[in-house]
Amino acid sequence: MIKVVIAEDDFRVAQLHEKFLSEITGFQVVGKALNGKETLELIADEQPDLLLLDVYMPDRLGTELLHDVRELSPTIDIIMITAANDKAMIEIALKYGVIDYIIKPVSLDRFKKTIHDYQEKQQMIDSTDTFDQDMVDQLIGSRKNTIPPNENMPKGIDPLTLDKVRSMLAEAKDGLTAEQASDQMGASKTTARRYLEYLISIEEGKAEMRYGKVGRPERKYYLHT
Repeated sequence: MIKVVIAEDDFRVAQLHEKFLSEITGFQVVGKALNGKETLELIADEQPDLLLLDVYMPDRLGTELLHDVRELSPTIDIIMITAANDKAMIEIALKYGVIDYIIKPVSLDRFKKTIHDYQEKQQMIDSTDTFDQDMVDQLIGSRKNTIPPNENMPKGIDPLTLDKVRSMLAEAKDGLTAEQASDQMGASKTTARRYLEYLISIEEGKAEMRYGKVGRPERKYYLHT
């Protein structure tokens, strides 16, 4: 059983994350913290295997806690789940060995994929004494997929924003128009369309023409399945 602590200042979001975890066999939430002080106390008392950590908490930033967390529990695995999407936060998280970084709003599919990938990695580690290169690549490959390096992105495409657009499409079972996507992103319609069309270009997205009530066609975007 993998022991988990959830550090999230919004108790409703913490409950939602706990609910997500309850749907996956093999995880036990041993505590929920509403601030940095409670987070460190829970880690000291429970010695969890996994910490789901928000950045914006009332007393300290989650990124400021990372050093203290590592002091208390050097081997704990950390997944950041936060609305913080600026470069400085990402860089700090990666330097402290955060294994994944999920930008809110979080889709159930994205959350479950992260947790399943983590679970598979732990099972591989527990069942193996020595590793070949292919196995090591599997263990560290998830980070490459989650935050692709900027040099692989075309001009005007930010990898973190792209991941957010993926999550939006995953949640939108009926698809999104460029206008709907722009509202959720807080960006212009042109910017939203750029990201949506890029997903199509790398075969992760698709688009269909739909006709509204007044007969006016609109282009709807979906994740490629």
